[in-house]
Amino acid sequence: MNNILNRVQGTTPKFFKILRNIGLTLAAVSAAVFASPVALPTLVTDIAGYLAVAGSVMGAVSQTAVLNEDE
Repeated sequence: MNNILNRVQGTTPKFFKILRNIGLTLAAVSAAVFASPVALPTLVTDIAGYLAVAGSVMGAVSQTAVLNEDE
């Protein structure tokens, strides 16, 4: 558990920072679709659900990538 905390707090490479931001954007877009007061087709809400999962996973994995300056 300590290793995971160290990885999250460590320096993240630039590429993974960009991926993390894309993941957060996908999750935010899906939240906006779910919160929409207008009735949307089922296909749109299904896609929003998949985007939420993909964005969350992308953000979590990208946050745990650590810059290894030894190599």
